[in-house]
Amino acid sequence: TRPAYLGVHHGAFHVGDPSATGFKAPALQLGVGADVRGLDDRRGLIRKFDRLRGNLDLRGNLDGTDSFRELAFQILTGPKVAAAFDLTKEDDQLRDRYGRNRWGQSCLLARRLAEAGTSVVTLYIDTPKDGPEFSNWDDHIGNNGHPGHFAQYVKARLPYLDEALATLIEDIFNRSLDKRIMVAVLGEFGRTPRLSHNASGTGRDHWPDAQSVLLSGGGLRMGQVVGATNSKAEYPIERPCTPKDILATIYRHLGIDCETTIPDHSGRPVHILSEGTPIRELI
Repeated sequence: TRPAYLGVHHGAFHVGDPSATGFKAPALQLGVGADVRGLDDRRGLIRKFDRLRGNLDLRGNLDGTDSFRELAFQILTGPKVAAAFDLTKEDDQLRDRYGRNRWGQSCLLARRLAEAGTSVVTLYIDTPKDGPEFSNWDDHIGNNGHPGHFAQYVKARLPYLDEALATLIEDIFNRSLDKRIMVAVLGEFGRTPRLSHNASGTGRDHWPDAQSVLLSGGGLRMGQVVGATNSKAEYPIERPCTPKDILATIYRHLGIDCETTIPDHSGRPVHILSEGTPIRELI
């Protein structure tokens, strides 16, 4: 996704697979033959040009570019970010507990980045590793060319998720980071309670009426289940919560005021969250 009205300096920094051999985050070091003094000289020259162009920048686009450039300079000249990406600093036994796969090492890296001060880390949980036994979570019939019953692929990948997620949560609490760091595990919707069948196999399709979300840490009250569905997992029958309630709960942790508005193209204020309130049982 793009940062839209937040500005280019809020754009995502894509990392890659931290379980890959010789993993290093991209663009965190100066190129060959470059040094901090030379970089600082170029930085000053760019500022002079930007002052000239700023008079023509009626939309304020350069402000976002300036912030983005300053952030890049801090990354290149400071050791903190590069150190957070260095998983070799972690104990080998802890890395093993997370799992030596994409999901496990991504969860470990997420903890290190959050510990170093990163506000938001998103993990794209597709497949834990390569192999014909793995499919992603889009569990339609014949998902991603995988024939047969979707459950066989779920059984193959769930142990990797359990291992990585349980270790992440335990690690966060052991380090007393549970009030600073919130873990949110969710998708964009649930899956159909009834199975779909055809000659290619068996699967589950999109179901917007009910799903489960896991929240941990963030200073929330743990050890409870909020809400319930009917016996067939079709519809909520007790304490329904909406996706906007989930967002409001996350925003509260991040210090974002849900009443904040932004102007649309005609200048009218639009709420960043038109509905929803933090889940009271958790706070």
